[in-house]
Amino acid sequence: MTPPTPYSLLPPLSCDLHTHTFYSRDCLVSPERFLEAYRRRGLDRVAVTDHNTIAGALRLKETDPERVIVGQEIRTTHGELIAYFLTEPVPPDLPPQEAVAAVRAQGGVVGISHPLDRARREAMGRAAVEDILGMVDFLEGLNARCLFPADNDAAQALARTHNLPVTAGSDAHSLWELGRAVTRMPPFDSPESFLEALRSARVEGRTSPAWVHLISSLAKILRRTGLAPPPPG
Repeated sequence: MTPPTPYSLLPPLSCDLHTHTFYSRDCLVSPERFLEAYRRRGLDRVAVTDHNTIAGALRLKETDPERVIVGQEIRTTHGELIAYFLTEPVPPDLPPQEAVAAVRAQGGVVGISHPLDRARREAMGRAAVEDILGMVDFLEGLNARCLFPADNDAAQALARTHNLPVTAGSDAHSLWELGRAVTRMPPFDSPESFLEALRSARVEGRTSPAWVHLISSLAKILRRTGLAPPPPG
């Protein structure tokens, strides 16, 4: 019997580590269309990180257990965190330290999404980020929805200063955005091996045009006016 190839000798995976489905209130993409799109893009792993819920991620995980990472973008009292390998949703509006603890309690990994994005009110900002740098596993160093590339650069520089790995994600709220930014990393099969692989990862991609934010605004308007159904569940 031929022994398995060591992970270190396998080709890197292309991972989009920040995406949304219609379980987020600002996205209208169904899990079925989402599934077809990321397979068509050739993505090896996709973290489904809907706002304050893991329902969509769990649904997709049942269909494609190898590729889908169950994640969540978590609203805290001081901006957003992003977590992977969850089994339970983390309640919104906790202080960041308590939200991190809730992720840790279920064996997940946690970082800060778009940490220094000056145009996004959900971003933590430098003061809040620095308060919890010693508690998180990574920073999102390339978010394709950042309006200013310098804000991604600043996040990567901050991560280097504190010896933290970085991730990349499209922050897709539409099918067109999937795969715009990816993390190229060695294969992994657990939270522990994910963090190990992230240490040697590369972030690649480009920012999306500013008009993609109108997609999210339109989704919220359509839901608020009843022209689109509310998020499931």
